[in-house]
Amino acid sequence: MPTLPPQHTSNYVGRFAPSPSGPLHFGSLVTALGSYLQAKQSQGKWLVRIEDIDPPREVAGASEQILNTLAQHGLNWDDEPVFQSQRSALYRQKIAWLLEHNYTYFCDCTRAELAALAPKTLCCCATQSNFKKHAAIRFKNSKHIKTYFDEIQQEVSHRDSEVQFAIKRKDGLFAYQLAVVADDIAQGITQVVRGADLLHATFYQLALYQAFGHKPPSFAHLPLVLSPNGSKLSKQNHAPAIDNQQVELNLFHAMCFLGLSPPKSLQTTTVKEILNWGINAWQLSAVPPEVACNDNRIKALYSI
Repeated sequence: MPTLPPQHTSNYVGRFAPSPSGPLHFGSLVTALGSYLQAKQSQGKWLVRIEDIDPPREVAGASEQILNTLAQHGLNWDDEPVFQSQRSALYRQKIAWLLEHNYTYFCDCTRAELAALAPKTLCCCATQSNFKKHAAIRFKNSKHIKTYFDEIQQEVSHRDSEVQFAIKRKDGLFAYQLAVVADDIAQGITQVVRGADLLHATFYQLALYQAFGHKPPSFAHLPLVLSPNGSKLSKQNHAPAIDNQQVELNLFHAMCFLGLSPPKSLQTTTVKEILNWGINAWQLSAVPPEVACNDNRIKALYSI
């Protein structure tokens, strides 16, 4: 009999935070599974947060599809799912605090104007303190962090790119960087396990933690599932939705991708037994920074 997974006996809190821009695909299942196994192996909680603050990108019914797919795969969250669309009061409060403490400025520059600036150069709006209608609110990232340590990718250095970023967009929507930090603080997240596509966005988030005077969580960025042309497998690239009729196979392949070596017998056992095996076998230190997927069966199944 497999060993039962550990219960909540630590202060560890992890999360999986998908955007409802489409159903889960194999890449997002890998991220969900990696964050789940890390939380359970750490004897902590695993939360789910739906990051639905960008209505133009949201697909109707995607939130329900995502939650259903997670449940079908036995990835059961420990508290009620949080929806960012219901947390505007929190984001307004955080922005008001940053405004009060002179961490922000109003910017009505176009994307083209910002892109034309030299690296690490702020636009002229940064020197002005007046309110501008229909402007973005940007963070004064004057003390940007240059390096941080990632539990999988090791030392990460800031690439030579723009240092300013929005916390509220011109269209009035809350920006991702602000919302994710506000929610991770409010939910007591102790470690963020997510895909390596967000490796450099972490620098912006660390800057906000620094401004708020809050200790940041540790970070562990999982390897990305790539298509044959080297691009990230994503909803925007029309990656096929995970097939909920082959749950055991999905979990088996996701574990293989994450550096585990599950026995083939797990493909024909129960979801609970597969996850129990994964929790006991899981080692974050064994996850490879990058994965070269050469298994033609996996490529065929998930259009990798």
